[in-house]
Amino acid sequence: MAGWRQAVELAMTDEEIETLTALSRSRTEPARRVSRAAMLLAYRETPSFFAVGRRLGAHHQTVQRCVERAVADGALAALDERPRPGKAPVITPAAKAWLVSLACDKANEHGYPHELWTTRLLARHAREHGPEAGHECLARLVQGTVCKLLGQEEIKPHKVRYYLENRDAEFEQKMAEVLYVYREVQVLKKTAARSKKSDKPVAIVS
Repeated sequence: MAGWRQAVELAMTDEEIETLTALSRSRTEPARRVSRAAMLLAYRETPSFFAVGRRLGAHHQTVQRCVERAVADGALAALDERPRPGKAPVITPAAKAWLVSLACDKANEHGYPHELWTTRLLARHAREHGPEAGHECLARLVQGTVCKLLGQEEIKPHKVRYYLENRDAEFEQKMAEVLYVYREVQVLKKTAARSKKSDKPVAIVS
């Protein structure tokens, strides 16, 4: 006789619950993601692998694996298949900085009809635009990874009060001025190097 399987505690944020609820009702998402979203929501109400399995017509071990992965990796990460054996794509510091900067913008600044980002929309935008920005590692970015990366920086883009970055309205102009100074210094150095009038070293202070 199989031993009793003790229920595990599954904690989820309000945003995760909202996302799972939408996914569980979706008719366009893959069936496995819809099924797993329904499992996690059902387990939150009734923390029993057997009860959830009977309710959804799934084996209790399937429910258990889904819940245990949600506990280990996060509720949204549990919706996707685990990476296959091999070297996993590494999110570079530059790609992470790009994603965090993006999350500090408003969604409507990037052509979307609403003001606030969701982690799902951020993941999709990063997949579509990250590689062309020079971040190939974001081509297969999933929502769970977005939650993890933003969580490390304590950024919650779905809440307005968490916009952390104060943009300087004159940033582009100032950046152009600084780049102009650097270019001018390079020209002066090349001119001094070609000059044969003096053997004395030339120092440039900017």
